[in-house]
Amino acid sequence: MFSKACEYGIRSVLFIAEQSEQDKRSNVTEISKAVDSPEPFTAKICQQMARSGIILSKKGPRGGFYIEKDSKLTLADIVSCIDGDKIFNGCCLGLQFCSSENPCPVHDEYLVIREGLTSMCKNNTVIELASKIRNGETFLKM
Repeated sequence: MFSKACEYGIRSVLFIAEQSEQDKRSNVTEISKAVDSPEPFTAKICQQMARSGIILSKKGPRGGFYIEKDSKLTLADIVSCIDGDKIFNGCCLGLQFCSSENPCPVHDEYLVIREGLTSMCKNNTVIELASKIRNGETFLKM
């Protein structure tokens, strides 16, 4: 459903958030190993998210990527940064003029899925999800 870049981006931000809760900053090598993504691709995604303000970065010996502990960042913010908003409001067949008045063949069925996906992405903060990883309730890599 999400692009590969977006999947890696979400996983990277969740790892960064989990590390940030422990006052740690993560470099690209650590992130790519933790989320099982290619290092050059991870670097590109992290740079894009840092430029957009999704994650923060600090240079120097104690530098790396991090997020604020009180961040209100949601999955929707990450998806919008990397993939744009099309997944939240576009046609699943890619038709430009699909709408309730002029529906594509799967418009009504996809509407339910799209609304559920939008709700899930907007209602889950990165901090909440990172806490589940830290507590062992969920995982990013086996």
